[in-house]
Amino acid sequence: MLLYFFITCLSLLFFKSLPLPPWAFELRVLFSSKIKSLVSIGFLSQTQSSRSMSLSIGIGSRTTSNTKHDHEIKQQVCLLDLPELALERILERLPAESLFRIRGVCTSLRERCVSDHLWENHMKQKWGRVIGPATYKEWQWHSMANQKQSLNLNQLAKPQKAADKGLMKILSLSLSWPLSWIRSSSDRDEFVKRRRMTCFPSPQYENSVMSCYLALVTGRFWFPAQVYNRENGHVGFVLSCYDAELCYDPRSDTFQARYPPHGRRAVATENCVPWERLRAPHVDTLPHVLHISDCLNDLRPGDHIEIQWRRNKEFPYGWWYGVVGHLESCDDNETYCLCHNSDNVVLEFNQYARGSRWRCITISRKNHREEGDEADGFYGGIRKLQIKEEISIWKQLWPTQVLE
Repeated sequence: MLLYFFITCLSLLFFKSLPLPPWAFELRVLFSSKIKSLVSIGFLSQTQSSRSMSLSIGIGSRTTSNTKHDHEIKQQVCLLDLPELALERILERLPAESLFRIRGVCTSLRERCVSDHLWENHMKQKWGRVIGPATYKEWQWHSMANQKQSLNLNQLAKPQKAADKGLMKILSLSLSWPLSWIRSSSDRDEFVKRRRMTCFPSPQYENSVMSCYLALVTGRFWFPAQVYNRENGHVGFVLSCYDAELCYDPRSDTFQARYPPHGRRAVATENCVPWERLRAPHVDTLPHVLHISDCLNDLRPGDHIEIQWRRNKEFPYGWWYGVVGHLESCDDNETYCLCHNSDNVVLEFNQYARGSRWRCITISRKNHREEGDEADGFYGGIRKLQIKEEISIWKQLWPTQVLE
């Protein structure tokens, strides 16, 4: 139909030189305008079809590329797809900071990364020399106190949260404008809680080794330990080791120490205590309690020992380094020495000069309890040193000159 109409119009245009009636001119103008409109419509339809074709080709190619990309992604191995043993080995080799961060990836990794056996390795490597069973006991008490405090705060906050929700409900019913911009205190509490969760573990992991490690390394936990040559190596504490509460300073990689009060004397503090002057308590004995000696029958001349000593009965004990000496009746000949068969034991503190009242003391091997007086102080329990590393540390702390 369109072709017939088109041929008719062309014939009218080509034969315009022939004499035609008046109405033919009007018909020719009408048909010419129709042809122009049809040509323009055809051009537009062709352009739109070409555009749609190119668009479909682009979409198809893009779909193909996306499919290839998705296929490549699917071919990549996910961390959780690894065998159990391989994943454990990877997590064991991660440093503590990375292990803590990767726990936020997903729930499955969180359960793995907070495992105690992973954090026990980091605890042993960094803190094994300065913490002992007393630290873990203190941490359990500390975490239980935190949980109890959190529970009490939540119980106190429940009435306030209920009141906030009731107030918001009344306002939403009485006011006509939207209240989405108003945030209740419960929402703010939830926001703060979520922010805190990104930095510290949740309460369900409060008793974990990871929580203890993070509390130690961030300086949020004061733990019990012992300090060599307390108060910056004061002459009155040379070659001694006293109990203290310590807090780690991550900025200086040192510790702050708080010593128990000495009678009426206020609590002494010391800053910038290096790692080399710290150790974990070797015996489970409180600073003011006499240690029960179980090595007296085994002491022989030349043995290295630590003995409790305090200035008076109001002071806490400190552990002082010494060696077992010979009796006055012995000629110091090891071949004929019988000092180990005697009921008395001589303890020498060779950092003091000969003739000093602190140089030596004789104790009873069978009936040893606390011995001494207000003038020379009181000597308590004894422990024999059998580990070379302990003896080596004491020798490294030896004073440069003899004490009086």
